[in-house]
Amino acid sequence: MINAYLTGEKVSSTSPDAFLLFEKSRFGEKKNSKVEYSAVEALFLFSERKMNISSGKKILSEETLVKKFRRVDKKIETKFAVFSDLRRKGYIVKTALKFGAEFRVYEKGVKPGDEHARWILYTVREADNLNWHDFSAKNRVAHSTKKNLLIGVVDDEDDVTYYEVRWERL
Repeated sequence: MINAYLTGEKVSSTSPDAFLLFEKSRFGEKKNSKVEYSAVEALFLFSERKMNISSGKKILSEETLVKKFRRVDKKIETKFAVFSDLRRKGYIVKTALKFGAEFRVYEKGVKPGDEHARWILYTVREADNLNWHDFSAKNRVAHSTKKNLLIGVVDDEDDVTYYEVRWERL
């Protein structure tokens, strides 16, 4: 079990198990002498009972954790549904803020750093509106980073459907 700590908006751990899981499955990012987790990574590990998260001396509940993360990211539940689905299917999923996207997704068996991500991923709820300008902008970002665009659509039951957009030369 990984013992992690929420400090401000960051979840991190110095637990040996955190470093082992990073090496094995690429959860988190090694920074200095700790492993830092994105909000969705921390929620996923918490929900899989692989991590306890404390704030001060208090161990947080899932409800409290989601509430804290929602203050910073209104889409946390949508992102969590997509992240969880892909991780359970064996993909490595990392944040993609520097690419202007929500996630980078790596092919099964690929470790970040060894190869580039194949997709950049955006998450939406089934009821959300996505206009052509938004779609075009997302597609341009994917193309300029030499990745395929993947859109994860989450329905009311938290099931996810994926749509992949690629460029074809005719």
